[in-house]
Amino acid sequence: MSIRKKLDISAYLVVGPENTKGRPVASIVKDAVAAGFTCVQIRSKVASARELIELTRQAAQVIAAAGKAGEVALLVDDRLDVVLAARKAGIKVDGIHVGQSDIPVEVCREYLGEDSIVGLSARTHDLFDYVKSADISQIDYFGAGPVHETATKPDCGLGPDGKVITRSFDELAGLARISPLPVVVGGGVKLVDIPPLAQTGVDGFFVVTAVTEAEDPKAAATALVNAWKAYQPAAAKNKRRNWEDDCRRDI
Repeated sequence: MSIRKKLDISAYLVVGPENTKGRPVASIVKDAVAAGFTCVQIRSKVASARELIELTRQAAQVIAAAGKAGEVALLVDDRLDVVLAARKAGIKVDGIHVGQSDIPVEVCREYLGEDSIVGLSARTHDLFDYVKSADISQIDYFGAGPVHETATKPDCGLGPDGKVITRSFDELAGLARISPLPVVVGGGVKLVDIPPLAQTGVDGFFVVTAVTEAEDPKAAATALVNAWKAYQPAAAKNKRRNWEDDCRRDI
C-alpha cells in the first residue's frame, strides 16, 4: 500500500536550515520522528536546489533508520524540481506541498504520479468558500492557518489588504466540518494551542520553531504529540457527531 493511502498528518514538522539554530536538520528530523511525528516537510527559501536535495536525502535516511519509511511521509515544499531530482538520485520522497502561487497541483500530479502525496495551502482571505469549491481531485490535504502571526513565514495568512488574517479555534472547527479533505493547521502553534486545536476536529497540526528552535527538540516534539493524542480522540468523536448533525439538517 502506498503511503498516500495511509497518509497521517496529525503531527507535521516543517523544517529547514534557517530554523534550527545552527543544528543539523537531520538531527531535528530524527528527534521528531522518534517522538511520534507522522509527516516531515523540508522547506527553505535560502537553500540551493543541491542543498535541498541533500537535506531530503538525510531526512529520508533518518526516517528509514527509524523503520518508519512506510509510515512517516517525507515532503518537499514548493520545489517540484527538487523532488524529481531527489527521486532520480534514489531518494525516497513521498510528495510535495504547494501554495496558491506555486506550481499548479495538476502539474505536480502529472510528474509525480498517483502514489505521491500533494498537499495544498488553502487561501486565507476566502478560506471557507475556497475549501468548499476547490477542485480536490489532485490533492490529498489542505494546509490552513495561521493560528498566530509567525516570523518563520511572514506572508502566512496575508490578505488582499496586506494584513495577516489569523484564524480562531471556532473558525477552524467550522473549517473541519465543511472540508472534503483532511486539514492540517499551523502558524505559530505552540504546546498551549494543541488542546483547543485538537478539539476543533481538524486532522493535525504543523509546527516549525516549536520543535526546531526548542532547547530540547525531542522533548518538545514528544510533548506536542502527547498533547494531541490526549485530546484528539474526543475531538474526532465530536467531529463525527457534528457531521451527522449537518447531514440530518440537510435531509
